[in-house]
Amino acid sequence: MSDQSKNYDDVKQYRLDPEREQELINSAGECVFVWANKAGHPIGVITAYVPIDGKIWMTATKERVRIKAIARDGRSSCVFTSKGTHMGGGKTVTYKGHTVIHDDEKTKHWFYNLLAMGMAMSKDDGNAFTKNLKPELFVKFLDTPERIVLEFTPEMSIPFDGDKMAAGTAEAYAQFAAEEG
Repeated sequence: MSDQSKNYDDVKQYRLDPEREQELINSAGECVFVWANKAGHPIGVITAYVPIDGKIWMTATKERVRIKAIARDGRSSCVFTSKGTHMGGGKTVTYKGHTVIHDDEKTKHWFYNLLAMGMAMSKDDGNAFTKNLKPELFVKFLDTPERIVLEFTPEMSIPFDGDKMAAGTAEAYAQFAAEEG
């Protein structure tokens, strides 16, 4: 038995496959967006997003601390989990990257429409808000002078597949128990 199968010191063998990573990004709907404050401490919020062409798009208003922080330093990360998706729990991916702030009308309306359509397609999720959502009204609701759009570009990923780890752990534990037993 290899050292990797005896313990969790190196979990690289439990990487989420690229196609499953993309499935997770396309289905999670919310992520933890993380940035650094003035003192350099990481802090994050859970936020809705839309994945487009390998980028993660989000929205917020200008007065949010994360917007001021990103304006100072675009280094950021996004963390995704499969919990609550059709994939079940145990799959995660963390991206390190950079975020750019957009406040032009063309980008804002493009994104608001994408977000509204995505939310309208999830009407069957039991959420009272999305159940009654009319996309064209939601776009108008979002369109305020203070709202901006965030474009996150991943530069590195840390994918993890808990199903692979569970299978590997069961096999390794059975062998370990037989040797110790």
